[in-house]
Amino acid sequence: MDLVLLSIVLLAAFLNGYGIWNDQYANSYYTTAVGSMLSNFHNFFYASLDSAGSVTVDKPPVVFWIQTAFAYVFGLHGWSVILPQVLAGIGSVLLIYFMVKPTYGLAAARISALTLATVPVVAAVSRTNNIDSMLVFTLLLGSWFLFKGSKQGSTWRILVAFGLIGVAFNMKMLQAYMILPAFYLFYLLAFQAKWRRKIILLIGSTAVLAVVSLSWAVTVDSIPEDERPYIGSSETNSVMELAFGYNGLARLTGQQNTAGNAGMPNGMGQGDNRGNRGDSSSGPNQTGSGVPGAGQDVNAPDNDNMNGSNGLNAMGGMNGPNGNFPNGQMPNDMEMPNGRNFGGGMGGMFGTGEKGPLRLFQTELSGQASWLLPVVLLGCIAIFAGLRRRNITNKHKEALFWLSWLLPVAAFFSVAGFFHQYYLIMLAPPIAALTGAGFVAMWKSYRDRNGWQAWLLPVSVLLTTLFGWYIMQAYNDTIGAGWSIRELIAGILVTVILVGMLHRTHQWKQGFIIAGFMAMLIGPIYWAFTPITYGGNSMIPAAGPTGSNGMFGESGMGMPMRSGAGDTEMPTMGGRGGMGNRNEEVDTATLNYLKEHNTGETYLFATTDYNQAAPYIIDEKAAVITLGGFSGSDPVYTTEELEQLVKSGQVKYFMVGGMGGRGGNSDISDWIKEHGTEIPTSEWKTGTDSGSMDNGDTENEAGLGFGFGFGFGGQTTLYEVKL
Repeated sequence: MDLVLLSIVLLAAFLNGYGIWNDQYANSYYTTAVGSMLSNFHNFFYASLDSAGSVTVDKPPVVFWIQTAFAYVFGLHGWSVILPQVLAGIGSVLLIYFMVKPTYGLAAARISALTLATVPVVAAVSRTNNIDSMLVFTLLLGSWFLFKGSKQGSTWRILVAFGLIGVAFNMKMLQAYMILPAFYLFYLLAFQAKWRRKIILLIGSTAVLAVVSLSWAVTVDSIPEDERPYIGSSETNSVMELAFGYNGLARLTGQQNTAGNAGMPNGMGQGDNRGNRGDSSSGPNQTGSGVPGAGQDVNAPDNDNMNGSNGLNAMGGMNGPNGNFPNGQMPNDMEMPNGRNFGGGMGGMFGTGEKGPLRLFQTELSGQASWLLPVVLLGCIAIFAGLRRRNITNKHKEALFWLSWLLPVAAFFSVAGFFHQYYLIMLAPPIAALTGAGFVAMWKSYRDRNGWQAWLLPVSVLLTTLFGWYIMQAYNDTIGAGWSIRELIAGILVTVILVGMLHRTHQWKQGFIIAGFMAMLIGPIYWAFTPITYGGNSMIPAAGPTGSNGMFGESGMGMPMRSGAGDTEMPTMGGRGGMGNRNEEVDTATLNYLKEHNTGETYLFATTDYNQAAPYIIDEKAAVITLGGFSGSDPVYTTEELEQLVKSGQVKYFMVGGMGGRGGNSDISDWIKEHGTEIPTSEWKTGTDSGSMDNGDTENEAGLGFGFGFGFGGQTTLYEVKL
């Protein structure tokens, strides 16, 4: 038993799992879907957002199937839907260890496992119910089968490897295909068989990949639209279009479909651009749920839809009337911390930096996964230094596999138009594997005094600690200068010692080499602990000492704002998770009123705001309809379908409003207001809306004085509709 590995696994378990029991709803969009999926097989199969099976979430269902299974066993809680990702994160550490060890040795395996466990973005994502931790585990599992199958010439292992990439596709669609260049290259280089058999098996493996990948999508798309939910965030009610459009090419270009802006207040986006589904010839009629009509959920669970280059342009959006607030200046003399502004497209909005070859080294992104890239670069030089055409070893082949994973993914994130910081978890496995393999290769060259290659180790320690200092010093105002200075001093001292010992034999030589590696880990380990020490964001997870790294890049939703009255704090959305994850709680008065006045209706109420439905579905297991999907502006139902719902006795209470400015389908809202009777707030709600304001308070919404309807808070009105 490797006690070092055990300690690394325990560290990963702590980083991934400590405190998850405090996260009541986690990413409430996903948790709400799990609550709905627990109610019947129809909702389970489609990964339906609401109890009525009206609309799916905007990702395939495999991860949600797993989360639903855990919720079925342990009950529906924030921690129970997070637990699968915690275990996946731990499993990834074990997989990287067992993949590296046979070829590069025990030391490299331990270094790789420790590196993966402490990649900050891995820790941040694995302690939420977002998909990516499970995705990475599945890709690594497929890679393990690929390694085994190639070495042993095993047909079934190769088929399983490619089949697992297909399973990963049904977790997060085209993101899973980012490692296919590595798969194909390694297979061609390493699979032990004659070329004829190799090509035939490759064709068969690709067929397995395609069949598994498209199995759910083709099945769903082949079902008549009136017998299934609408495909959330799609333009054409098609899973295939969702996969290759919104979740595919649009990520690279940054030009999201009109669904991309629906999650933002209409005053900030483009309004209800997709129109009303009443214009189409057919409207879904849910079998098994008895609900006529279905619609689109257009705001992504990870806030994917809050994007697009034109997403924030009404009244200048959040960039002000002329695009950007000058010098980061906001209305009423308020400005972003450190002079940051909302400009720069989505780089400014979500903290992903500016496009270019050095994007992963910029302050906005470098703290997530880039810390050890200097080690990776120099380590690869050490690995390939002795490469000869007729002497390609397993070390070279596996290093090429990891490079073929790393480089295309890094290239994509360097030029992509839209992504979130936590997507960078895709970089973690190759960085971890190459760090272990490369550091040990440099270690051996240093030990053997192998000419110029012997200098790679001390240079890597120096460059990596310098880069760590660069990343941390940007946060000196938050964490103090001590951490960055300590890493810098430690790196310089160890480098000087290693250079001095290069041509000498000393019993402490190996100890200083280990000390050099640990010096390089000062920054990553600190950052990996920040989701615990500073608080995390289940909606848009990211590591860093800025608390909830949500919507506005590094600043999160609680960023300090300077104004004439001194430092103020931008309000959060009333719960964990930052923007779009407001996590309202059940109002007992509301629940009692709706139950007492229910006269046999199937659904307790319908709402234009998904956040209002979430706690009732999750905590009370109530049957609730979301009329507008996540964003409130999706054309889920036509007015004719809504009328049929009411006439058939399935629902009579409607909540309209909620997140101020999110608006909704105006035809639906107008129909409810026209045919409904407003219930006085005093009869059904405890106190007043959290964060609500007078209807006329448009100039100082939520006390921010933005004047363009950002949407922190808003009135909720309950209507009773009888026809």
